[in-house]
Amino acid sequence: MRPDLLDNLRHADLRLDVRPDARWGDAVRAVPTVPAEFQALQGSFPIAFTPTEDGAGLQAVALLALTQAHNGFATDGTWHAAHLPWALERQPLLVGRDGERWVVHIDLDSPRLSEDRGEALFLPHGGPSPVLERRMAVLQALHDGLQGMPAFVDALQRHQLLEPLALDITLPNGDAHRVGGFSVVDADRLAALPGDAVAELQDAGHLLPIHMAVASMARFRDLLAHEHGV
Repeated sequence: MRPDLLDNLRHADLRLDVRPDARWGDAVRAVPTVPAEFQALQGSFPIAFTPTEDGAGLQAVALLALTQAHNGFATDGTWHAAHLPWALERQPLLVGRDGERWVVHIDLDSPRLSEDRGEALFLPHGGPSPVLERRMAVLQALHDGLQGMPAFVDALQRHQLLEPLALDITLPNGDAHRVGGFSVVDADRLAALPGDAVAELQDAGHLLPIHMAVASMARFRDLLAHEHGV
């Protein structure tokens, strides 16, 4: 990775290949997500929670594969699902720091970038192109959501809404496979919450994404069918 502060002069000639491609890292098994994306995700992928890298908290993730090391959604230059997760769409942009300010960096080592293939990052007059504007907006939404993630997870834990996921799957060849290491929102505990707790979650803006996380549980079967055609 070679991050560089995004600049319309230094990077004026860069173009971005926006086609999904497994070779560029789009075939990952899971991607981080944030509550603001749950509504868009829940129709395509299960939403779960996994420990953060430092082990100090939990991070929401969209599961793109259950029994395989890589997902099969990024093929033939096309994303084969209704929603492209923001964590993939924002590539190759990333958030950096300039003193006290958050700024946009670009990974100059990204294979998506070249000077002769794809969409221009900047318009002839120097302004951001529509594709760059979209990716900057997605990056901003992800960044903002990650800042609010600890409060969201704290609300889930205070109301005891998370349970460990232990999903036993029988593959078409008869092999048994267990999906574990994640937590999910417990629909029964959510339904049993007293009114004051529901009101608290609603006032904090947590209730809708929690319901979207519950709705996403229906996607486990769809994901297995996508992997194995069952």
